[in-house]
Amino acid sequence: PMPHNTIKNWRKELFQAVPRVILSFLEVKQVIIFAVNVSLDPDTAHPNLILSEDRRRVTWEEKPRDLPDDPQRFVSLPCVLGQQVISSGRRYWEVEVGDIGAWDLGICRDNVMRKGRVFLKPQDGFWAIRLYNNEYWALTSPETQLTPKKHPARVCIFLEYEDRRISFYNMTDKFHIHTFNQCLFYGSLRPFFRLWSADSGHLTICPVSETAQPDDDPHRVP
Repeated sequence: PMPHNTIKNWRKELFQAVPRVILSFLEVKQVIIFAVNVSLDPDTAHPNLILSEDRRRVTWEEKPRDLPDDPQRFVSLPCVLGQQVISSGRRYWEVEVGDIGAWDLGICRDNVMRKGRVFLKPQDGFWAIRLYNNEYWALTSPETQLTPKKHPARVCIFLEYEDRRISFYNMTDKFHIHTFNQCLFYGSLRPFFRLWSADSGHLTICPVSETAQPDDDPHRVP
């Protein structure tokens, strides 16, 4: 895994050097107030997905668990949602994705379909990016292939609810990955995660304490 201090130093450089790329839509001195602690909702987790005790990490289990039927639970696709419901404002969080695996990561409407045929596209309330077979895609309709300069080990998700925009950034090299514009949210949103198989690795949500800027950062909120 990438050293924690290295990630924090890169984030500091990013905030200072390229605000036009990442922070053009954020008050630079107020970035920290938009960070949210995201945890995973076990009631939405597909039976093949295992959540850590602190509900920040999701991994794949080959044998599906015997779980109670819940209208919130994903059955068709191995997905899980964040516990937090967002219906206004600006929010960001970071997710460690590692350097291998197959995953989808993003935001969805709170009322998306969980059973039957589920289509992961904006028209059906999903705004996400994907790593599959060593290729990156934005789940637009049709899908858009992405070409990050480096494989992201950590992805940053920025939501601007009132501006109807969701952006993804690669915290490995500080580059923008993709932005969904003119999103039709129609109500509450939740963080969205998907693993594809036992070879998918894991996804780990970073706590705010790890996404915060160093104390000596001039852009830190007093």
